[in-house]
Amino acid sequence: MGKRWFAWIYRYIDRAQRPFTAATRRELLGDLEGDILDVGCGPGTNFEHYGPGAHVTAIDYNEHMVTLAKRALPAPHATIEVQQADAMALPFPDASFDAYVSTLVLCSVPDLDRAVEEAWRVLRPGGQLRLFEHVRSEHPWKARLQRWANPVWGLLADGCHLDRATDRAFIQRGFEVIEERHPRMRVEPLPLVVLKARKPK
Repeated sequence: MGKRWFAWIYRYIDRAQRPFTAATRRELLGDLEGDILDVGCGPGTNFEHYGPGAHVTAIDYNEHMVTLAKRALPAPHATIEVQQADAMALPFPDASFDAYVSTLVLCSVPDLDRAVEEAWRVLRPGGQLRLFEHVRSEHPWKARLQRWANPVWGLLADGCHLDRATDRAFIQRGFEVIEERHPRMRVEPLPLVVLKARKPK
């Protein structure tokens, strides 16, 4: 599926899910301050949930998503900058950010381990990791269904992997868990994880 087509479709998916994810996003992002990297910002769903102390660099690899995100910038929006960039090869120096944010996006990066390494690299010591992602089910039969559905689903959803253990990849890299929970949402058929962690000082 082309980038333009996926961006067009995702606008409507995003509008449908916003009421159900708003409280989680607000709780996850509202207390962040300093230099924040929002990876895979899509149409800017997170923007309204950042507090006044956040200076956000929002990126997306899809140039059409970047266009949508720029249209979503709140007023005043001096603390949010949007640009095109790849989570697997971030164009920022080492230790550039106080927090790394990913919400429902790392399922679709081609190489999760590279994205995790880039997150580690650009975060300052003690920097915050905030994830809101769907992950592999802990029930074996559901995990098998996710794996079987991946090839078709990936074609329809811009490379999304239904069965990624994204939270485990960050924890195995060395991020220290502050809080981890698995919220349930009426319209979300996939297992979700909310992870707050930090890069050790």
